Amino acid sequence: MLALLLLDALLTYGVALSYSNRVHDNDLSDDAQTLAEMLRTDPGGPLSAQARFLLEYDPDGPNYFAIVSRMHGLLSGHSRLRGLSTLAPNAPPVLYDTFHGRRPVRAATVSFDSPREPGDTITVTVAETLQDRHQRAREILLLTVPLQTLLILSVLALVWFGVNHGLLVLRPLTRRLAAREHELAPITAADVPREILPLTRTIDALFARLRGVLTLQERFIADAAHQLRTPLAGLRLHTERALAAKDADTQKEALDYIRQLTQRVTRTSTQLLALTRAQSPHKTPDNHVPLELSRLVPEAVGLRVHEALRAGIDLGYIGPEQPLHVMGDAAALQELLDNLIDNALRYAGRGSTVTVGLVAAEDGVELYVEDNGPGVPEELLSRLGERFFRAPGNREDGTGLGLAIVHEIAAGHGAEVHYGRGSEGGLRVALKFPAPPKTS
Repeated sequence: MLALLLLDALLTYGVALSYSNRVHDNDLSDDAQTLAEMLRTDPGGPLSAQARFLLEYDPDGPNYFAIVSRMHGLLSGHSRLRGLSTLAPNAPPVLYDTFHGRRPVRAATVSFDSPREPGDTITVTVAETLQDRHQRAREILLLTVPLQTLLILSVLALVWFGVNHGLLVLRPLTRRLAAREHELAPITAADVPREILPLTRTIDALFARLRGVLTLQERFIADAAHQLRTPLAGLRLHTERALAAKDADTQKEALDYIRQLTQRVTRTSTQLLALTRAQSPHKTPDNHVPLELSRLVPEAVGLRVHEALRAGIDLGYIGPEQPLHVMGDAAALQELLDNLIDNALRYAGRGSTVTVGLVAAEDGVELYVEDNGPGVPEELLSRLGERFFRAPGNREDGTGLGLAIVHEIAAGHGAEVHYGRGSEGGLRVALKFPAPPKTS
């Protein structure tokens, strides 16, 4: 505001000086015309002493004049006043800047035909110093600056009052935030001013993301505690049993149990981490790239053939010859396929057949895994995909997380998961992937 006041003072002084110049120029032009008219009507001798005094006297600085004949030279006035040499007779006065000696002055010049001597031209020049003009401009400035300063101080007071009074509406919101400790509920309420609604809504969105992350962490901790409590207790029990055993057979049996429990803990931890990665809110479709599913699926099946042979299961692949593409994350889809195949190999039973296939559709691609094992009862199909759910009566060791991981990865790819009975009575898991967007 002080810088604006300084700029305003400079502008005010410029405007005041311009106004003062215009007023003085009008007076100067009138003086030149008056003197010329007096000489035209009274072409007698030189000016009287009283007339010269009136022309030259000014309390703010001397005035100057010069009456010049084209034929006879200077008739009266100041010889050092530099006037115009050529000027059309009887034209309006001409205003210009010139010098009296070395002093800058403002002059008005008018010319007329001499009434006494035909063919002669009289030029009248009246000039004044610039001191009075600047003095008037300074007086105007001194009149306006205090008023402008008072106005600026009034504006500052209004701004100070307005800001302090306007920010009072934020006190309820500030008190609510200060009273919180671990709460991440939305802060937008009816008492939030419209002007900061975009800010509070952005904070609410941030709180929502934080709640999602914290919920995911809490769920992981709860899942880990739920799944690892029993095998860890077993590890402790059989470790104490092995340490207390006196014969080698008991020790060998306890160590065999420890190996099995260690494998179970390892698999459970791996599945929990995979489920957490699949549920991560930071994995978005923006990271998906075009993938050739007709190449990815056979490769994944081929990696599991040796494992299937050891389990006595016939694992195969059926798919079309043309390439089938989807948008996705290659590592996540590999995790999905591994869990589908692992689920089939684990529960189909020895001597069964597991088929992994791809089917092209107009609006996408269908991936399915089908076996001819015992399957799952119809009333339990809707529960497949729940965390830690395993069909009753199943003696195979598992975590109940494999199909939950499949669900999370499928949801991240916009795919739908359907469970049903296979053509030979086993379980059929089908995933419908949307078609990739067409590129122009």
